[in-house]
Amino acid sequence: MANDLVIKGGLVVSAAGTRRADVGIKGEKINALGEDLEGARTIDATDMLVLPGALDVHTHFQLPFCGTVSADGFFSGSRAAALGGVTTFIDFAIQARPGSVMDAIEARRAEADPEVCVDYSLHAGITDWSADRIREIPAIIEAGIPTFKMFMIYKSQGWQSNDGDLFAALRETAKLGGMVGVHAENNDLIEMLQAEADAAGGTTCYTHAVTRPEVTETEAISRAIRLAEAAGGTLYIFHMSTGGAADIVKDARDRGVAVHAETGPHYLLLDDELFKRPDGHHFATCPPIRKPADQQKLWERLADGTVEVLATDTCTFTSQQKDMWKGDYKAIPFGMPGIEALLPLTHTYGVGNRRFDVSQMVALLSESPARLFGLDHRKGKVAEGYDADVVIFDPRLKHTLSAKTHASECDYDPFEGTTCTGMPITTLLRGKVIVQDRAFVGSKGDGLFVARKPPATKQ
Repeated sequence: MANDLVIKGGLVVSAAGTRRADVGIKGEKINALGEDLEGARTIDATDMLVLPGALDVHTHFQLPFCGTVSADGFFSGSRAAALGGVTTFIDFAIQARPGSVMDAIEARRAEADPEVCVDYSLHAGITDWSADRIREIPAIIEAGIPTFKMFMIYKSQGWQSNDGDLFAALRETAKLGGMVGVHAENNDLIEMLQAEADAAGGTTCYTHAVTRPEVTETEAISRAIRLAEAAGGTLYIFHMSTGGAADIVKDARDRGVAVHAETGPHYLLLDDELFKRPDGHHFATCPPIRKPADQQKLWERLADGTVEVLATDTCTFTSQQKDMWKGDYKAIPFGMPGIEALLPLTHTYGVGNRRFDVSQMVALLSESPARLFGLDHRKGKVAEGYDADVVIFDPRLKHTLSAKTHASECDYDPFEGTTCTGMPITTLLRGKVIVQDRAFVGSKGDGLFVARKPPATKQ
């Protein structure tokens, strides 16, 4: 069968290793890998890495939060994704009480479908566990959304789930092969520490970190793991920020618990001293960025396979939106841009600093996310029969990250001035070139909602 397009002469990278090969593409699929392939068109990838498109399984585009809406919508956010070599993202459809989760999914898809320029899916956010939710779960999974998010925090916003609800959700979703992800922080302890800080006049941005010490995360993660173990469910830890939590996850995985965890570049490369800067509120996320010792431990747990996924938790607020805090650390809109820098930062500081090789980078950014989130039948590999989501990556090209050059709508960059070694040059989405010579050439609507299957997550 003739190829429509052949990517010639690159080093094709998978989690299992690397090989020099041409990549033949027919329509939207990878048709062949081999030598001297022929096609109607060719792209020269000599001296380049040929990577599967990255999957960012944790984004918040166009998110209403703190009285505003995150600045990157589905178009600008997915455009930044494409430029960064991310070809699939998973955002959230969060239930608005007392409405149904399916209502939230339909509303979110109506926002995203006409705007996205890379492929996407959604997690189902549950804020009100009830008999109605139990009845909805089969239909949600049938709709291609087998992952659910629950919050162990945000009581004041009405999002928090109690331990009984979390246990019940883990048990119910397990019956159909689903997975429950959690935002794991101890709400009561944080509120107590915030009350103490407020009484003492704590009004600096650094108070955000002080009132969310390591124990607020480690206790919640430990509790969630015990609940998952008892319920026989599968647990995913979103945005894990502390080294202590990573050790807890390792211990659980070593004894056979079906628990999986992600961290992100901001937790690996930024620390809480930034909160002391005049613009420190720009760096406020939830959980907060931590200490250098936490960074080191997280890198170790990425290298040994305990932490299986790197994702960004992209949630963009401009400096004007961040300034809404007006000295009240509890009123900062949490989040930063990051999706465009995910692959370059991982290559620079993971591969470049010899923490792991390019094959493990592909595992962290592509193969493991695809496996854990039910997309490994079509995403995450440069292999025959898979979607032709391919990134041609120059491992030597240097680029300095800056708000002046990134595609986000944000007017600052949390990694401003950081020089990356290695950048995506060309991005293909299902065989279509959407980034060429580092310029976006795609369009709104190029991306599609991708139905996912129940993931293969059991250890």
